[in-house]
Amino acid sequence: MTSTAPDDVPPPEDGGEAARRDPRAARSEQTLAAVVETALQLAIEGGLQAVSFGEVARRLGISKSGAFVRTGSQAALIGLVLDEYDRRFMAEVFQPALAEPRGMPRLDAIVRRWLAVGQRRDAINGALYAFSAFEVRAQDSPWRGRLQQGVSGWRQVIERAVREAVEEGHLRPDTDAVEVAFAINALMFGHMHDFRFLDEERVHERTAEVYGRLMSTYRPGGKDMRPGPSHVTG
Repeated sequence: MTSTAPDDVPPPEDGGEAARRDPRAARSEQTLAAVVETALQLAIEGGLQAVSFGEVARRLGISKSGAFVRTGSQAALIGLVLDEYDRRFMAEVFQPALAEPRGMPRLDAIVRRWLAVGQRRDAINGALYAFSAFEVRAQDSPWRGRLQQGVSGWRQVIERAVREAVEEGHLRPDTDAVEVAFAINALMFGHMHDFRFLDEERVHERTAEVYGRLMSTYRPGGKDMRPGPSHVTG
C-alpha cells in the first residue's frame, strides 16, 4: 500500500470503452486482469513465494509464455499483485470508514471493518503483509521496501484518525497517535495470527474487547495504564 490518500485511487478503466477502442487491446487487458487476479489468489493462499507464472498459467489454462508476456517479469507481477491488494484493502476497510464523522466514530469504523473483513479466510485484510514480513526479513529481499511502504500507508491513515479524535476532544491531548497506531496494528496482526494459525473461536470478540479497553485509557478522564520504559526494559 502506498501512502497515497484513498480519494486519489483512480477508478477502474471502462472495459467497454477499451473494447471499442481496440478489441485486441481489450482482450490483452482482460488477460492481464485475469493473470493479476489469479496471482493475487495465490499470494493470499500461500504468500508471495507461491506466486509463479507456471501456476498462474495452469489455473487459467493458458501457456506460461502467455502469462509472462502480460507483465514481463516476476518482479512486475508481484508489484501488480501488491498494488491490487492495497487497492482492495483500502476500498474494503479504510475508504468506507472515512465517510464516518471525524474522531472516534471514524477510528472505530476502521477497526470494526477490519475485524469484519478479517473473519473471511480469503479476505484482503492485511494478512499477506503480516506473513510476508517473515518471508522477506532478509535485507536484500526485493519486496521488503514495497511491503514496508504498504504497512506505513495504512498506519498513516490510522494515525490521522487518532489525531482527529484528539482534535475533536474524544481522546486526551497527550495521546500519541504513532503509539496508538502501533498498538492497533499489533492487535490486528495478533488477530490474524490466532484466527488463521490457532483457529481461535473467540478471536474476533476478544480483539474487539481489547481494542475497547485500549482506547478507554486514552479517553479524557481515563486511567493511563501505560508503563514507563524502565518497567518494560528493567
